[in-house]
Amino acid sequence: MKPSLENASAEAVASGLRRIAIDPVSRVEGHGKVTILLDAQNRVQQVRLHIVEFRGFEKFIEGRPYWEVPVMVQRLCGICPVSHHLAASKAFDRVLGAAVTPSAQKIRRLMHYAQVMQSHALHFFYLAAPDLLFGFDSELNRRNIVGVAQAHPEIARKGVLLRKFGQELIRATAGKRIHGTGSVPGGVNQHVSAQDHAMLRRDLPQMLAWAQDAVQIASQLHAQNPALYDSFGKVPSSILSLVRADGALDLYDGAIRVRDAAGRILFDAVRDEDYLDLIEEEVKPWTYMKFPFLKHLGADLGSYRVGPLSRLQNCDFIPSELAEVQRREFVASGRGEPIQAVLAYHWARMVELLHCVEVIRDLLDDPDILRGELMASGLRQRSGVGVIEAPRGTLIHHYEVGQDDLVTRCNLIVSTTHNNQAMNQAVRSVARQYLDGRELTEGLLNHIEVAIRAFDPCLSCATHALGQMPLDVTLLGAGGELIDRVQKSQQGVLTR
Repeated sequence: MKPSLENASAEAVASGLRRIAIDPVSRVEGHGKVTILLDAQNRVQQVRLHIVEFRGFEKFIEGRPYWEVPVMVQRLCGICPVSHHLAASKAFDRVLGAAVTPSAQKIRRLMHYAQVMQSHALHFFYLAAPDLLFGFDSELNRRNIVGVAQAHPEIARKGVLLRKFGQELIRATAGKRIHGTGSVPGGVNQHVSAQDHAMLRRDLPQMLAWAQDAVQIASQLHAQNPALYDSFGKVPSSILSLVRADGALDLYDGAIRVRDAAGRILFDAVRDEDYLDLIEEEVKPWTYMKFPFLKHLGADLGSYRVGPLSRLQNCDFIPSELAEVQRREFVASGRGEPIQAVLAYHWARMVELLHCVEVIRDLLDDPDILRGELMASGLRQRSGVGVIEAPRGTLIHHYEVGQDDLVTRCNLIVSTTHNNQAMNQAVRSVARQYLDGRELTEGLLNHIEVAIRAFDPCLSCATHALGQMPLDVTLLGAGGELIDRVQKSQQGVLTR
C-alpha cells in the first residue's frame, strides 16, 4: 500500500483542502480505496471508503436456468464461494418447495462450517496477524504472512493447517476446494466418502486443540493492550444476525434478530423471507457499494453491523461446550456493555472458529453424512429467499423464477454491504483519533486499513449496486498522462 496525494475536487480546492488516497486498501478481498480530506492544519474534514469495482451479478443472472445459479454465484468470490453456493441453494429449495432431507441438511452444514472455519483462519492468521503481532506502525515489508512465519513459525503453521483442513472438508462435501458443485436445488449430489471421512476424523483432535490455541492468542492480544482493543474504531451500532428458535447461534439457518446499540432487542423471530420488511438500501454517488439500513429508523440512524462481533452478542448461547465458555468470557470483557470497538471482531472470529470445529466433530460422527436420501422436491413456487451466516455476516439471496425455469429477478445483500456504513463510521473514528492534526506517515495511515480489515470485508462480493449509478472513467496514455475523463452523475448526467 502506498498512500498518494491526489488532486482534490473543485469544491475541496476552493475550500483549501487536500486529498490523501489509500489506494488500494491492502490485505482485503477485492478492490477499494479510502480518501481523506485535510485542511491546512492536517485536520480531518472527511473520510470515505470507496468501492471502485462493479461486478453486476444481479443483472446477468437474469435469464439463466435456476439450477445453474448455485454454481454461477460462487464466482462472486474466491474466499467465500461456499456461502453463496449454499444461500442460492436454500433459495431454490423454496422455489422447488423442497423439504431438504436430513442427510442433505447435515452435509450442507458440514460444508458451511468448514467454509467459515477456513475463512476465519485465513483472515486472522494471514491478513490480520501481521498488524496484531507486529504493531500497526511496524515496518511495512514485515507486515505479511511471510513476516509472521519468520517471527512466529508455530502460529503461522497452525493457521495454514487449520485452513487446509477446512479446505479438505469443503472438497469432501462440495467436490472441489473452490467453486464446488455439491449443493443443488433440493439437496446435495454426494455423500462424504469413507476415505475422506477417515482422513478428516484422524486430523480432527489436532484441529480442535489448535482452534483453542487460536482463541487464546486473540484473547491474550486483547489482555495485553485493553486500552487499544476497547477503543479503536469504537462506534455504537445496532446489530443483526440469524439465531435459532431457542436463541442459539446458528450459522446455517434461523430467524432474524436485531438489537440496538444498547443491546436491547428491536426485532426477533423475523422470518428470513420477510427481510424486506426490515431492510432498505440506498445508493451514494461516491461508491459502488449500497448502504442498507433498518426501515423503521431511516437511512440516517438505521445502519447496523453483522458478522462475528454481532453474532456472539446477538445470540443467547453457542450450542457447543468449549465455544460457549469462550463466548461468555468474551462478552464479560464488555463489563456489562455491548462491545463496539472493531478489534474485538478478531477475538469473536476465533471463538466462532472453535465452534465450527466442534460442530464439524459432531457431524463427522453422524452416519447420515455417509448414507441416506440426498434429494427432495415439492410444490413449485415462483420465488425463494435463502439466508445464511457467511463468515463475514448475514448473506441474503432472493430470486424470482418464471414458468420456463429462467431467473427473472435477483437481489443480493451480502455481508460486507450490511457493514458498509459501520466501516465508514469506523474509519472516520480512527482518522479523527490518530491522524487529526498530525504529519501523516505510512504507519498512521495503516491504522485506517486496520479498521477496515477488522471487518474482514469481501469487496468483490459487495459491488452490486443497480439503477442510477455514478460512473467515473479515466483514460490514461502509455506514460500515465491524462487523455480523457468522463463522469456520470447519479442522475445520469455526463460531464467531461
